[in-house]
Amino acid sequence: MVAIYADGAGLDLMKTYAADHRIAGFTTNPSLMRKAGIRNYREFAKQVLDIVDGKPVSFEVLADDFYGMERQAREISDWGPNVWVKVPITNSRGEASVDLIRQLADLQLNITAVM
Repeated sequence: MVAIYADGAGLDLMKTYAADHRIAGFTTNPSLMRKAGIRNYREFAKQVLDIVDGKPVSFEVLADDFYGMERQAREISDWGPNVWVKVPITNSRGEASVDLIRQLADLQLNITAVM
């Protein structure tokens, strides 16, 4: 089975795709949000969650240090039961975040590792 996730930060397109039964969920990332002019991550996420009608949506942590990643992952996961948190597999210094990802997964947070 193939699941199609719409990738972007455009709210109008998300509205269109939310009604499309072929779209299983949504994903975005900091680069796409920056290009779309998103300034308030929490407000943007709230708007997205209102639009997607319960479909899964992935938001990525912005922090580059493990403490910040953990704090943000916990906060983002509280935004809704359909929220998945993307955690980079390494930070900008090349340090692996595998232990943090395991720790967050052990807390039964919806975690996705990204490269």
